[in-house]
Amino acid sequence: MDTPDLVNRELLAAIRAALTVRVDPVRAAGAQAYMKSEMPSLGVRSPEVRRLTAAAVVELPFQSAEELRATVLELWRTSTFREERYAAIDLTANRMVARDLAMLPIYEEIIRTGAWWDFVDSVSSRICGLLQAHRDEMTAVILAWRTDEDFWVRRSAIVSQLKAKSDTDTALLAAVIEPNLADREFFIRKAIGWALREYAKTSPGWVTAFVAEHSASLSPLSRREAVRRLTARTAAAT
Repeated sequence: MDTPDLVNRELLAAIRAALTVRVDPVRAAGAQAYMKSEMPSLGVRSPEVRRLTAAAVVELPFQSAEELRATVLELWRTSTFREERYAAIDLTANRMVARDLAMLPIYEEIIRTGAWWDFVDSVSSRICGLLQAHRDEMTAVILAWRTDEDFWVRRSAIVSQLKAKSDTDTALLAAVIEPNLADREFFIRKAIGWALREYAKTSPGWVTAFVAEHSASLSPLSRREAVRRLTARTAAAT
């Protein structure tokens, strides 16, 4: 028996049509150059992509989580423009799959096949949500990702708690950063500093202590990013 097609093709057509009428060739050329992307751009700003994607879902809603997952993967895999992939990621914000562990393989595919900071970082909040909802399962996943041969997967592990604030698992944060301290990859060093800087908004003392403990191992870039908020706080107090 044939497997039923779960893809919401009307929705995909609507999203693509909405994107097409907003093409800006001048901005598209600049965006493609900025992103250093082989995949061309339509020149549609990310907030507009998000808005029109949400509007399309209101008109053509998903009937099930399975349909949503199939539609996201179809759009991601068949995209010819970067904004189509942004729309695919935007679809995963749907409440129907909020904190749904079945979304993890989709996020991992986006990370591994997207292999660039705009795609990878766009799913970091989704990974964070899964971690909060499925602490044991996701902690194991993130610990495995921290030493993955793909540095984009390792970056995802490092920034997986950016939105956690007071719910941050500091043992996990340290555990994903420490094996990557010696990595010379710019996007790893930047991620380490970013993760520490964000957590400094919640716990400056913890970040200060971590930076001091790892002062010999932190790259200048990571350290500079990590203490940026701490330095500003100190300057404001004097």
